[in-house]
Amino acid sequence: MEDSVDRHLARWRHKAPFDDRVEGIITRIQLLTRHVKQAKHLALAEVGLQVFEFDTLHRLASRGEPWRATPSELAAELLISPAGMTGRLDTLEGAGLVRRLRGAADRRRVDVELTDLGRARWLAAMEIQGAAEAAMVEPLGEADRDTLNGLLKQMLSHVEQQRPR
Repeated sequence: MEDSVDRHLARWRHKAPFDDRVEGIITRIQLLTRHVKQAKHLALAEVGLQVFEFDTLHRLASRGEPWRATPSELAAELLISPAGMTGRLDTLEGAGLVRRLRGAADRRRVDVELTDLGRARWLAAMEIQGAAEAAMVEPLGEADRDTLNGLLKQMLSHVEQQRPR
C-alpha cells in the first residue's frame, strides 16, 4: 500500500542526500502531527474554543478538583508572560469558563478556578479529539499499538537525553 510519503521519497530519491528509512519515518511523523493538530482544531471549533483557551482549561483540569491554580502557576506551565496570562484569564472569565477567587486569609492571593461550563467545554473537546485520535490508530491492532508506542518512546527518550539541560 503506497502513501504520500512513498511518493515523496520517490520524487527526491537520488536528488538529495537522505536515508529513505529515516526520511520516511520523520516525514510520516510530521504528517501525522499535522493530522493530530487538525483534529484538535476541529474539535475546539465544534465546542467554541480557541487553542489558547483549551490549553488554559486543560492545565486547570489536570489539577483535579477543585480545578484551581494561581495565575503565576498557569503562566509558568504555559510558558507565557504574566501579562499574557492576565489577557487569557480576562477572556476566559468573560466567557464564564473560569472565575477568579480572592484568598480568604490573604486578599492579595488570587486563584483561578474552572467553572462547570469551562469543565464541560473542555470535556466535550477532549471527547471529540479522543475519537479522532482513536480513528487514526484504528488500523493497528493492540500489539502493533504497543510496539509503535514503545518505539516512539525510545526515539523521544533518546532525543530528550541529547538536549542540553
